[in-house]
Amino acid sequence: MFGLGVPELLIILVIGLILFGPGKLPDVGKALGKSIKEFKSATTSEDKEEKAKMVNVTEAPKEIAEKSDAQSK
Repeated sequence: MFGLGVPELLIILVIGLILFGPGKLPDVGKALGKSIKEFKSATTSEDKEEKAKMVNVTEAPKEIAEKSDAQSK
């Protein structure tokens, strides 16, 4: 993923234990996981909105052409 191996993860864990202590570390991990989950859901919903806009933009010329054909008859 980011090129992190076991030694790097152990160093990060030790630093986290020193900074936050063993009591707060689960809370910090939970908050971090929740924020990552919210970020992913926000980006996927934005992607879906962008795709929906692109579909509407590509369908608009077809609707305009159909209306003009109906009016000319």
